[in-house]
Amino acid sequence: MTRAISILFGIGLLRPAPGTWGSAVAVALAIVIHGLGSFPLLLVATVLVTVIGWWAVAQEIGTNADRDPPEIVIDEVAGQWLAMLAPSLGFWAAGLDSWTFPWPGWLGAFVMFRLFDIWKPWIIGRAERRAGAGGVMLDDLLAGLFAGVVVMVAAGVAHGLLL
Repeated sequence: MTRAISILFGIGLLRPAPGTWGSAVAVALAIVIHGLGSFPLLLVATVLVTVIGWWAVAQEIGTNADRDPPEIVIDEVAGQWLAMLAPSLGFWAAGLDSWTFPWPGWLGAFVMFRLFDIWKPWIIGRAERRAGAGGVMLDDLLAGLFAGVVVMVAAGVAHGLLL
């Protein structure tokens, strides 16, 4: 079961770019979760996938010489959902119907997460160099946090709330 969770039930085996595949599936799942229960449900799901993912990754890489095997994509799901919390919160706070699809927020969260996850600036790169599940999960969670902040600032500028 830890293998299935770690590779997101086979998504991590897709080539090329399994991390991007994992993130794309995570976006689709986040939109469905948001539709079913808006921001509160996505928040709970993000916490759960982070905890379960951390546990599964720790089990999977415990005996693996590769510190962050490319097929492990549950970390992308956790990080991407963290980024997706930004537009989800904005839509929820604005009182939009949970099935409303303001695509720039979702697309921005996806693009910014992938950018930070691939580029790994500053503490994201340092987190990736950690050993164990912390190294696998933490860099993606930080990339998600950075992406979420960028999306919130961009939304604030686009809607005239900032500047």
